[in-house]
Amino acid sequence: MITLFNKVEIDLKYFTLPIVYIAVGIIVYIILKRIISNVFTNRAFKTKRHYAKRANTLKVMLLNIIKYVIIIFVALAILTVYGVNIRSILAGLGITAAIIGLAFQDLAKDLIAGFTIISEDQYELGDTIEVDGFTGEVVSIGLKTTRIRDFKGRTKIIANHNITEVINYNLSNNLAIVDVGVDYNEKTDKVEKILNDLCERLTESLDNLKGDVELLGITALDDSAVVYRIVAKTESTKQYETERKIRKAVKDELDSKGITIPFPQVEVHNGD
Repeated sequence: MITLFNKVEIDLKYFTLPIVYIAVGIIVYIILKRIISNVFTNRAFKTKRHYAKRANTLKVMLLNIIKYVIIIFVALAILTVYGVNIRSILAGLGITAAIIGLAFQDLAKDLIAGFTIISEDQYELGDTIEVDGFTGEVVSIGLKTTRIRDFKGRTKIIANHNITEVINYNLSNNLAIVDVGVDYNEKTDKVEKILNDLCERLTESLDNLKGDVELLGITALDDSAVVYRIVAKTESTKQYETERKIRKAVKDELDSKGITIPFPQVEVHNGD
């Protein structure tokens, strides 16, 4: 009877202790996650958008590290329940470190590259970057990979150590460029006055500008049009939106003033 009781007690230990260790690990992670979230969401990090984005990036990276550390400790604790000699495993790590290092050298490179990306402020969550010709928004920075999503919804997952060259469009203002083709029969002084007046109004009405909307003048003499160029400095990644608004305003303005915008035409002559 006592033997049966002891056997049941041992079986319960094998069943309950792993559950307890897992539960403790989850609770510890939740508590640490809440503490870290409170630290990185205080007012000091909200004074500037740049600091808020960097704080969010660091928070995600730190939570990833904590998660993996807790998983390792919980796994080791569970192994001790089943009689595995943890000390011998830890002692053996010194012997197998070189082998593990060779097997996981790419992972080590990814970890080092991930910390370098954060410490050097190469890019952050929410930044628009270009890597190997792929342009998109950074949606995740992990210990091993970075995820970038483009405007079509496609997500590219790149190992951190493979990101050797990156273009970050959020580090400086962008330039919206709009070329306007006008018929050769139109007077240049008249067209420039119309466009200059429009630029002044657009400077007052457009959002996301970092300067005035300017008419640079004639930039090309194409086959069927005199090309004028309008430029405007914008907030990062807002140049395309601004260009669309400028094009619409130019089209409406030229139409209202009776200025002809040429388009390709084909003349067909009868052989007779």
